[in-house]
Amino acid sequence: MSNTDFTLAVEDLSVSFDGFKAIDALNLYLDRDELRVIIGPNGAGKTTLLDLICGKTRATGGSIKFKNEELTGMAEYQRVRLGIGRKFQTPSIYENLSVFQNLEVSYPEGRSVFGALAFQCTSAVRERVQAVAADIGLADRLDTEAGLLSHGQKQWLEIGMLLMQEPELLMLDEPIAGMSARERELTAELLQRICKNRSVIVIEHDMEFVARIAHKVTVMHQGKILAEGPMDKVQADPKVIDVYLGH
Repeated sequence: MSNTDFTLAVEDLSVSFDGFKAIDALNLYLDRDELRVIIGPNGAGKTTLLDLICGKTRATGGSIKFKNEELTGMAEYQRVRLGIGRKFQTPSIYENLSVFQNLEVSYPEGRSVFGALAFQCTSAVRERVQAVAADIGLADRLDTEAGLLSHGQKQWLEIGMLLMQEPELLMLDEPIAGMSARERELTAELLQRICKNRSVIVIEHDMEFVARIAHKVTVMHQGKILAEGPMDKVQADPKVIDVYLGH
């Protein structure tokens, strides 16, 4: 497969902080419609990798191509426009707005000058809100004030706010942290639904959850990729066992 066929092709990527290589000549290739989970001990560079892809951190060297377009020189907002969505660990939703309003304000109306001048909640926006609300399991909570949602529902709403922008690459950092068992189950189903027409990268510690959702698992260690493949293969890899049990 040529590199042009990947949603994301990361090659020889490096970043140093004060001489410390947080990401060290890393290569990563992500297929269309793939749900990839990145695991690894703390300090492995997982969050830094997402920071580099979304533009929060600048690479020291190497290449990040999204749909065959080089990202490394691009600002964060330009990458969002290209179709990259990123959710951080703490949800940033508008607590005092309803679920509907949170989704509505996330609609990328500013993409055209006319849209930005006179944004109205058109039927297209309503339809998009309804579709996304159904995807994230909040179709019956559209009028609920976001601050009243459960912890899990707030996380889903934030994923929904990203989905409003129809990203082709969605990156989620520990999406099930602090969730109840039932919420974790529903989140697994949600992630399986939303990777149908986009690529998704998830950073996660919960191995049971990883096994449930991952098409492929990438194990990071000290800024490099230690192993990659299906969960059962990765779990049986002596190098991986050593890193996890040796710390």
